[in-house]
Amino acid sequence: MGSFSMDKMEARQSYRNVWHTDLVGTMSADLPYFCFALWCSPCASYLLRKRALYGDLSRYVCCAGYMPCSGSCGESRCPELCLGTEVFCCFANSVQSTRFLLQDEFNLQTTKCDNCIIGFMFCLQQVACIFSLVAALSGVDELQEASNLLSCFANVVYCSVCACMQTQHKVELDKRDGKFGPTQAPPPQHMSRFDQSIPPAIGYAPGGAAPPVYGQPYATAYPPPPAPYVQQPYSAPYAQQPYPAPYAQQTYAHVPK
Repeated sequence: MGSFSMDKMEARQSYRNVWHTDLVGTMSADLPYFCFALWCSPCASYLLRKRALYGDLSRYVCCAGYMPCSGSCGESRCPELCLGTEVFCCFANSVQSTRFLLQDEFNLQTTKCDNCIIGFMFCLQQVACIFSLVAALSGVDELQEASNLLSCFANVVYCSVCACMQTQHKVELDKRDGKFGPTQAPPPQHMSRFDQSIPPAIGYAPGGAAPPVYGQPYATAYPPPPAPYVQQPYSAPYAQQPYPAPYAQQTYAHVPK
């Protein structure tokens, strides 16, 4: 499981598609759902995981198969109960597992800005925990008050970022399910035979072009995961031009020495 997770993490570095909205723009993208995910986070996580599995909970695996406990919790016998237990008892893992599930299915990369926001949330949680231990051991009232204030701030950031992440997932699923209206399908991709390890990009020009801006239109049906590389027939971009005729062969008279 450890090597599998590391391989997945390394593969995500080569993903070239982007989320329909970044974390900063989730509130403007779907404010009602952000409020729902903020005040009822486990319910949002449950519904998003079920929707990510296309409503088929027979495909459910604990934490989407990214944790050591995955597959050994009796999910096949009662997936609804197992999913409910996951989102309430392991809420952070449930959100992150749904995120990884969508990223691996649609080759979605996380921007540097989003990584900074998520990293800041985790670091703030760790700092608040360490500060609470120091305040408890020292017994100083001022440190205890500062620790409580820091923990409150860390919890606010945690809840806000998780709500943003779940809203980002919901908007991406809306795009997959064609809820943004019919749009023109992206052109077929042509990959070099030397790029077989890099998943093809969806929604912008092939060949390593810059990713599209957020809010890009996509096809009504979200494209399936890319198939393995297939050699594309070559079509010359220009009509074949005949070569000019060579110069006529000149004959020279033999002049004896």
